[in-house]
Amino acid sequence: MALKLYGAAMSPCTSRVMTCLHEKEADFELIPIDLFAGEHKQLPFLAKNPFGQIPALEDGDLSLFESRAISAYVAEKYKEAGHDLIRYQSLKEAAEVKVWMEVESQQYHPAISPIIFQFFAAPLQGKVPDQAIIDENLEKLGNVLTVYEEKLSRTKYLAGDFYSLADLFHLSFTYYFMKTPCANLINERPHVKAWWEDISSRPAFQKVASAMTFGEKGN
Repeated sequence: MALKLYGAAMSPCTSRVMTCLHEKEADFELIPIDLFAGEHKQLPFLAKNPFGQIPALEDGDLSLFESRAISAYVAEKYKEAGHDLIRYQSLKEAAEVKVWMEVESQQYHPAISPIIFQFFAAPLQGKVPDQAIIDENLEKLGNVLTVYEEKLSRTKYLAGDFYSLADLFHLSFTYYFMKTPCANLINERPHVKAWWEDISSRPAFQKVASAMTFGEKGN
């Protein structure tokens, strides 16, 4: 039975899960949630995620929310299929993956997400992007990327010389970031730039990126 993913293809968090599903060659159905109609704040979606945020996943009688948790579940459920995203056969490598998954969540995401909001979501709300918020978070993101540059000078990917969830988790927000005037923050760091070009060219993400049209169509 196919997994059911409730979300929106242009949503960075939904696309994070979709990329993981494609990497694991898992059978799934995307059930669109209309954000602009407020469907995510209404029943029955609130029964799937009481916080009213996409995505949510149903696997039989199991219902999950939070994109990183969903992706980790998918990577574990299908650990022997597709690409090994969690390095389940090596305790040491698996631990490194978990460390850099936390770095993305605790260091990278808090810096990049306000920038994406200002460039893409604020205009849809009739607001002018707040340059002060953008500048403040660009400084934070730059500091994080300086750490990444040093790490990626030693290993091909964040957790080691293997692609994992730690890298995958960065894809969707960085994809939108690279469409902003601030893309030089990544392009001026050669190891980070090479890493980005590598992970963003993976077929699993390319399948998802084609529908990530937030910036172009405003939806």
